[in-house]
Amino acid sequence: MRDAKPNENIHDLNRVTTWGKFLRKTSLDELPQLFNVLIGDMSFVGPRPLLIEYLSLYNETQKKRLLVKPGITGWAQIHGRNALTWKKKFELDVFYVENASFCLDLYILLKTPFAIQGTEPSEPFNGDN
Repeated sequence: MRDAKPNENIHDLNRVTTWGKFLRKTSLDELPQLFNVLIGDMSFVGPRPLLIEYLSLYNETQKKRLLVKPGITGWAQIHGRNALTWKKKFELDVFYVENASFCLDLYILLKTPFAIQGTEPSEPFNGDN
């Protein structure tokens, strides 16, 4: 990531280098999360982890996503990733929590390579979006 010069306001998307764009587009920047899977903090499949600041913004239904370990890929990722609205992401995450099974995990894992596509980062979650 390039640093902004003093008194220069650069949006985060404009600060990413070509190499960074490649890593993000191919999702290779997710590889370090394999360590989290190995130590048991994450699983391969589950709702993507979100910022801890968002916890207080969850409604009761959205809190259900916390009932399973976060994953590297998930139901929302194979259905649009960051192109989805926050509302749709949470709906898909809750669907996964309520229907989690070995077969669903296997399906998600098989679909993930075909769903990898470069998308712009999501807007920050504010509880209303």
